[in-house]
Amino acid sequence: MSQHVADITAPASARPPSLLRSRNFLLVWGGQTVSELGTRIAGVAVPLLAADTLHASVFQVSLLTVLAWLPYLVVSLPAGIIADRVNQRRLMILCDLGRAALMLSLPVVALVGQLTLGFLYAVVGLSGVLTVLFTVAYKSMLPALIPAAQLVDGNAKLTMSQDAAELVGPSIGGVLVGLVGAARTFLSNGLAFLVSALTLLLVRDAPRPPVRRERVPLRVEMTDGLRFVRREPILWKVLLCTTASNFWVMATSSIEVTFMLRELHASSVQVGLVFSVSAIGGLVVGALAGRLSAWLGTARVIWVAMAVPGPLYLLMPLAWSGWGVLLYGVGLAAFSANAVLFNVASTTYRQRVTPPAILGRVNAAYLWVCFGVIPLGALLGGALGTALGLRAALWICVLGTWSACLFVVFSPLRTMRDTPEPVVSS
Repeated sequence: MSQHVADITAPASARPPSLLRSRNFLLVWGGQTVSELGTRIAGVAVPLLAADTLHASVFQVSLLTVLAWLPYLVVSLPAGIIADRVNQRRLMILCDLGRAALMLSLPVVALVGQLTLGFLYAVVGLSGVLTVLFTVAYKSMLPALIPAAQLVDGNAKLTMSQDAAELVGPSIGGVLVGLVGAARTFLSNGLAFLVSALTLLLVRDAPRPPVRRERVPLRVEMTDGLRFVRREPILWKVLLCTTASNFWVMATSSIEVTFMLRELHASSVQVGLVFSVSAIGGLVVGALAGRLSAWLGTARVIWVAMAVPGPLYLLMPLAWSGWGVLLYGVGLAAFSANAVLFNVASTTYRQRVTPPAILGRVNAAYLWVCFGVIPLGALLGGALGTALGLRAALWICVLGTWSACLFVVFSPLRTMRDTPEPVVSS
């Protein structure tokens, strides 16, 4: 598959046209923005449907989170094989249509009085499987849609959509649940997936010559991505950094609302304000990601993004009651900014150095490892909060989050300014 090869720091005259003129990218970006919004709405509606409508216990509601993340452990590696073998755009369309059907089934089943907790578990679990397949294909398709020099800008815009959805989605979800009920709220989620499928249907596939594949055992092919990452020192260090960060971030997330309510005596309005403030950090940095990467260097920005915002995380356990709760929001905003810049830069690096023929398997390996630790991090956060108290546990968690930067600070990235030229196959 041929790709445009360009130096990301080339003069403006040598740069390709703006992504805002790319029909394919605008379609994908628009569809994903709507889809992300629907997903955030469902993030509010699912637990409310379980707790209020189906009268689930605390443990039964927590199982929904497990079922949502478990597919990343179970199907990520085979999803990488599938994404490398089939047309990625068509796979994404099928996943969107499947998720739309699952979401729309909830209000239908509720209407006839047959909605049960078991049915909700099945919908969440199956949607999780389709989400993994979609995500692997989605992260692998972008380099075929846009020039390599625009990957930073493209990844930044897509990440900004996630932060914008995080900013407004939960509030919209709460309003919809109040107006039409939790089950009917899933009509909006199903519609969002249909919009995403329609935009992908309108995308024009780039020419892709057939790739000759050697016959290898399935077990070997499933681990191709992991072996490639293990052989690449920078990719391996970035994976370790991402995994450690996810672990400690989820440990923090598992106790942060309880910390704000019980230690800071925050109201529900203040808690909502904290999360809104945190999303702003990601939006601002997402808008500036391209310029920051060009200024700092597309390789250097990876470790700078992880290391520099770290001191601001310490504001979270230092927060106090009243307006002091906003210190927690400032700390979260610093992490949100770090996460956006790091994810954009590291994803772009991975897309540039990985051969297109195995990009799906490499992306799947990343998801399998760095998302697989999420449930473990949540368990540790709860255990630390119970054993040591919420503020002490939060100190450990934020220091753990900052320490993840050591993997990339002490890596070959420290002596590099820009990423290498992308791998091109003919």
